[in-house]
Amino acid sequence: MIVIKKAFIYTFALVCLFSLSVTLQGQTSKDSTDTKRWNFHFQNTTIYQYHPLFRAKYSGINSLNPEAEGNTSITGTMFFGARLWKGASAYYNPEISGGNGFSKTLGVAGFPNGEVYRVSDVNPKVYTARLFIKQIFALSDHYELVEDEINQLPTRLPDSYLAISAGKFSIMDFLDNNKFSHDPRSQFYNWALMGNGAWDYPANTRGYTYGVITELIKPDWALRLASVMVPTTANGAVMDKNVFHSHSEALELEHKYRLGHQSGTFRIMTFLTHARMGSYIKSIELGEANHTSPAIDSTNTLGRIKYGFGINAEHNFTDNIGSFARASWNDGHNETWAFTEIDRAISIGLQLKGNIWNRIDDKIGIAVLANGLSAEHRNYLKAGGYGFIIGDGSLNYRHEMITEVYYSFKLNNYPLWISPDYQFIVNPAYNKDRGPVNAFGIRAHVEI
Repeated sequence: MIVIKKAFIYTFALVCLFSLSVTLQGQTSKDSTDTKRWNFHFQNTTIYQYHPLFRAKYSGINSLNPEAEGNTSITGTMFFGARLWKGASAYYNPEISGGNGFSKTLGVAGFPNGEVYRVSDVNPKVYTARLFIKQIFALSDHYELVEDEINQLPTRLPDSYLAISAGKFSIMDFLDNNKFSHDPRSQFYNWALMGNGAWDYPANTRGYTYGVITELIKPDWALRLASVMVPTTANGAVMDKNVFHSHSEALELEHKYRLGHQSGTFRIMTFLTHARMGSYIKSIELGEANHTSPAIDSTNTLGRIKYGFGINAEHNFTDNIGSFARASWNDGHNETWAFTEIDRAISIGLQLKGNIWNRIDDKIGIAVLANGLSAEHRNYLKAGGYGFIIGDGSLNYRHEMITEVYYSFKLNNYPLWISPDYQFIVNPAYNKDRGPVNAFGIRAHVEI
């Protein structure tokens, strides 16, 4: 009865949000680009995933459950935008989410559902996802029309400008973007396909942080610099206010190009995080001295760092066929702090638009990715150590390999997209003694 009651309350809340979005959208649609002072959008995404029984020689406390398992996640988000003064706008995104992923979101580094994070409570929660101000300073007299979008008011935007955004947001809203592989609500499900897998991007357990993003945008290139807060503990919900000693920076250079009649974008980024991290090597040494399994949090020390880089490319072969590729690396000396336990990553994929088969709102995506660990990280897991995502109690190390295929189709003229998905996961959590895993999914996404 309690479960039914909670499900009813949650469904009722989403219906109210949806109804409000239709009402407000109707009220604002008459405004022009020059006079529209505010906008409103809404999204709801529900994902159900199932994996059947798979082989496992042994399991640990962070292992993916080898028994058959099915899980549902659901999110609903409202996106408010308001024009403040010349060049300035503010955005507020209240969000409600519930459910979880396989095995309480444990057991796979490239986790198969990007809509869930490391939140153990499956009950619906309401929280502020984003609350930030963006100021734009024009650097040219040539303007282009930007349409009304999520967290973007319709406006005439200069082709060269400086933008400063400050507040609460996801750092991935601004950096490591890719039009073919970035959003688990409309594209690939997998965490390691949302961005560069080895970028331990700073965030709380739900994927958000506080900070400042500075962007210099030119017609053919862009430069972005982010400085944001990090959690007080690995996979923590509370952000560290000691910003002089605990913080994270990322710098990205983006270049747009054309080859013949088709376009592409190339991005390269570097990142550096300071936090109270534990050391894999020192944890192993301490465990050996005490004749126990290593525990990473026993060696936490302020001032430790994690650094690395990422490469991100997208290219259109035709108007209906596009490709992407990413490669990333971090030093892997100290513990994963915020995202997932990947120290080396590479991914490649294709997207086909439904115009090819006369379904203009449909698309197909296929991707292959490989994740890896540093020597220190793998030795820590082999000695029986645990991170916050993976740990089987031992490790027969191999690269984690994942193939994902999805098909997204729009339901008639409604703003509803249905996306069946399949993922084949080899060596989950880098362990040859477990798997492979077949993960089947179905996603319903509403966007107003």
